Amino acid sequence: MDEHRALIVFAALSQETRLRVMRLLVVAGPDGIAAGALAEQVEVSPSNVSFHLRELERAGLVTQRRDARSVVYGAEYDALSGLIRFLMEDCCSGRPEICAPALAAARCQPGTRTRQ
Repeated sequence: MDEHRALIVFAALSQETRLRVMRLLVVAGPDGIAAGALAEQVEVSPSNVSFHLRELERAGLVTQRRDARSVVYGAEYDALSGLIRFLMEDCCSGRPEICAPALAAARCQPGTRTRQ
């Protein structure tokens, strides 16, 4: 990921509803969540969540698929991984042990959940 792309991703995530939606999609895993259910969970109207999902999709952070009458959205994990790699690629001027805890925390560990 280059700096321009990272700025697009950060801009998309720098809004409260979009950040909440993104976190829900990450928690949902590969199954994703239907747009209507997302709207309910973040307590916004369906049209409002659609607006935010379009912004996340433009940034390359979400995917969508049709499931019968619903549109199901999922996190684009490659894009999220790319953002983390972009932030950590020049880790601590050759002292990777400093960044090791952050990198370890970013790894997906099914069945565990940390809340900050």
